[in-house]
Amino acid sequence: MKITAVEAIPVRISRPQAFSSSLGIHQDTENGVVVIDTDEGITGVGEASSVWDRKGRGECEYINQLIAAHLVGRDPFRINELSGLMDGLLHRAWPAKAGVEMALYDIVGKALNTPVYNLLGGSVREKVRLSHSLSMGPAEQIGQQAVRLAEEGYGTLKLKIGREPAADRANVEIVRRRVPDVILRVDANMGWSSPKEAVRRILELEEFDLEMVEQPLHSSDLEGLRFVRDHVGVPIMADESVWRPEDAIRCIKASAVDIFNVYVSEAAGLGPAARIFAIAEAARIPCIIGSMPEFGIGTAAQAHLAFAMDNLGFASDVNGFVYNSDDVVEKNLEIRDGFLLPPPGPGLGVTLDPDKLEKYRVRE
Repeated sequence: MKITAVEAIPVRISRPQAFSSSLGIHQDTENGVVVIDTDEGITGVGEASSVWDRKGRGECEYINQLIAAHLVGRDPFRINELSGLMDGLLHRAWPAKAGVEMALYDIVGKALNTPVYNLLGGSVREKVRLSHSLSMGPAEQIGQQAVRLAEEGYGTLKLKIGREPAADRANVEIVRRRVPDVILRVDANMGWSSPKEAVRRILELEEFDLEMVEQPLHSSDLEGLRFVRDHVGVPIMADESVWRPEDAIRCIKASAVDIFNVYVSEAAGLGPAARIFAIAEAARIPCIIGSMPEFGIGTAAQAHLAFAMDNLGFASDVNGFVYNSDDVVEKNLEIRDGFLLPPPGPGLGVTLDPDKLEKYRVRE
């Protein structure tokens, strides 16, 4: 089998309501859909997902202008070789590489008539426990969101914090009061300026029985993260600090965090994400899987990782498609009572909807 064409299409879909965090306000999701054709009539799909500056259009430029021509004529089964080729072509652009790698896995799974999780070692669970994020906003509004999500079956909620201490406390307090039995974690998205400020803010919130605090400091400040970890009782989770396998090793050497939040897009694909899980497991650090959020294709790739990785220690954000008002796949994965059910095979288990792809394509 040989690759005959590679194309990345930027797609933008609005969100039902704006989502606010320490990273800013997001009113839509802009990602890239990757389509790889082969000479045996099998087409693979992937998704380049990023909330950072390049977003969908930028990631698609990387793929269309710098990667695509080098993949044509090559064997899609040689995923590790092609991933190495992409690393040689581009120093970073991890989400773009992830989108291509997803499509390769989709092709191989379809060719072998098996779900991608079997290519990652096989499923180790029947369902995946999910978390759902709460945007920053007025406390009453946040409280209502928390109640609605708990009624939908979500047993774990993640509240965005890290800007205004009084607002952070009010939001954490109302969520804990309205849904006292929910597991509650918070995500500062690098919002605190110093280790001492982070410690002070976390100590102010500890009374609300937090499961964990995600990324309290800038991604590069591993020494600061170690200080925070040593001075609070709540477990500290790395997100922006652990994009790649080598980042995981640095975090472990620094004793900086208790938990890793692993992203398929930030890791550059399923293979590197699985390697982070392996590194973490060797160091006895549990992991979760995070979301950008993705559309249905990217969510499906995350789902296969979630079903195949034994070291999934907590509820995960493998539900990115629920944050968007529509999608580019014909049918999304099934969520039931706060749990994600296995993707249907073969491949990633989702089918691209060409009409919706055309509808949401970014043309400017």
